[in-house]
Amino acid sequence: MKNRQLAIITGASSGIGLACAEKFAEGGWDLILIARRAEKLKLISTRLEKSFNVRVHAIELDVTQRESGDLLANYVTDNGLQPHLLLNNAGLAVGIDPIHEGRTDDWGRMIDTNVKGLLYITRAIAPIFVEQSFGHIINIGSIAGKEAYPGGNVYCATKFAVDGLTRAIRMDLVSHGIRVTQVAPGAVETEFSVVRFKGDHQRAEKVYIGFQPLSPQDVADAVWYCANVPKHVNINDMVIMPTAQASAGLIHKNL
Repeated sequence: MKNRQLAIITGASSGIGLACAEKFAEGGWDLILIARRAEKLKLISTRLEKSFNVRVHAIELDVTQRESGDLLANYVTDNGLQPHLLLNNAGLAVGIDPIHEGRTDDWGRMIDTNVKGLLYITRAIAPIFVEQSFGHIINIGSIAGKEAYPGGNVYCATKFAVDGLTRAIRMDLVSHGIRVTQVAPGAVETEFSVVRFKGDHQRAEKVYIGFQPLSPQDVADAVWYCANVPKHVNINDMVIMPTAQASAGLIHKNL
């Protein structure tokens, strides 16, 4: 039990985060799962512990809050835990308005979650990795962090920031033996579009009609691979797309 690897996963109550939690639990990793939806997180934790005989710590945290990093770091150190992996998965898109019609509340929500949230959690866990002299940070980016598209403005900007931060964090931590990876998916069918369209399920469903998008499990498989290559190997950057998607804005649909 003491030799088990331990992964910290943010945004673990749904979508890619949940799929990664299931994948790593199936692979025998213990978990620290972080999300805002406490009841759902508890149910997930109980199920994974029973199904895979692993230890799961469920922590209700909002990564947009500055104190979330300190709370997480204190939990890790107070419980004598040694994390091997930090998966910065929490992220969202809100709205698809052109820049001249954009809503500043939407902008703030994306920046606070996608950029500041990643920074707060990374700042909390990176010193623990440095002290241990081992650890791996995997950031979930997006094809929207490689190519802009109409209406994507601020969301794209936040994911370009994730891309840049991943590169810079790798440079900061390379002398400490810490691996840093970005996994950047294209279209994945999750709650993403429901959140982007603010609960409009009909509009969200239309996004995925006419082609087969990635599933959260597809992305979890990619994350699992990156986390389990030999210790002398680092996957710096992985872009994973549906076969039907050629670029951020070009998806072939059979309609």
